[in-house]
Amino acid sequence: MNVIVVGCGRVGATLAYQLHKKGHQVTVIDQGDSAFDNLSPDFHGRTVEGEVLDREVLRRAGIEQADSLAAVTNSDSINAVIAHVARMVYHVPNVVVRNYEPRWRPLQEAFGLQVVSSTSWGAQRIEELLSVASMRTVFSAGNAEVEIYEFVVPEAWHGRRLQELLPQGQCLAVALTRAGRAVLPSYDLCLESGDMLYLSATLEGIESVRRGLDLREN
Repeated sequence: MNVIVVGCGRVGATLAYQLHKKGHQVTVIDQGDSAFDNLSPDFHGRTVEGEVLDREVLRRAGIEQADSLAAVTNSDSINAVIAHVARMVYHVPNVVVRNYEPRWRPLQEAFGLQVVSSTSWGAQRIEELLSVASMRTVFSAGNAEVEIYEFVVPEAWHGRRLQELLPQGQCLAVALTRAGRAVLPSYDLCLESGDMLYLSATLEGIESVRRGLDLREN
């Protein structure tokens, strides 16, 4: 894969190196030559110094042949513009932008871009760890608006039906493992203590599940 990473701060440098280690052709753009010092010494991709919004700089970086582009500068407006140009002018198939300030996310999302907000995701993840300690997140989609959680069915819920546990519209059962065998659970399935249950849920949905478990256990 031919990838362009725009911005060589800590995020950009780490991303570029990880992609390089996996065998991708990586080009990093930054307006300051000193930014490339953030790259690992054994990074052997290309670097292009120059104004990241300059068409000639983008051309030298190979944007016309790029398969993917990640805009990860610390400017949300620049990331949005670069990503929009990459998609609409150069028709780069896969474009992802970093969100630095959460209040700017609506601007980036208005362009229909794939947005990764480390601030929003990190805050929500810490909140989950503080409030839902008995559940473990195994997959996060988007910026953690929907996640897949794993937990063991407690003794107090033995014999209860799955549908009693799940709030409608906010939570779906993804899988259930019992005695080492996984199944796609139906809503009328009777739970057994020790079942490993996987739920896809919003934060509000998983908090509702937690409250239901706590009430049943008390």
